[in-house]
Amino acid sequence: QVQLVESGGGLVQAGGSLRLSCAASGSSYPMAWFRQAPGKEREFVAYVSQSGRVTNYADSVKGRFTISKDNAKNTVYLEMNSLKPEATAVYYCAAGPRVVPSCQDTIYSYWGQGTQVTVST
Repeated sequence: QVQLVESGGGLVQAGGSLRLSCAASGSSYPMAWFRQAPGKEREFVAYVSQSGRVTNYADSVKGRFTISKDNAKNTVYLEMNSLKPEATAVYYCAAGPRVVPSCQDTIYSYWGQGTQVTVST
């Protein structure tokens, strides 16, 4: 069983930055970030492979968000820059058990509790 604990959310002004962290217990897997805004479906943000060498991003965050993985700490990070109000959402960390990462939320078995990110105008 894998437990995921997110941190780093908060309130930031448009154009600002935040860094989210997700610490995983148990085995190491590919990991991803998803987000869900009020009244909307959960959407893919970014994923990183188990090794940390392969990443992928949603078009809406490409060039502004960076996902990275520290395997020694079994922790994944999401560095978010140039934040826009439309980034306001609850951000969820997801992991494994498949060895190939995906932008589809259905392939992930382990989820964190979520952390709120609010971007004000």
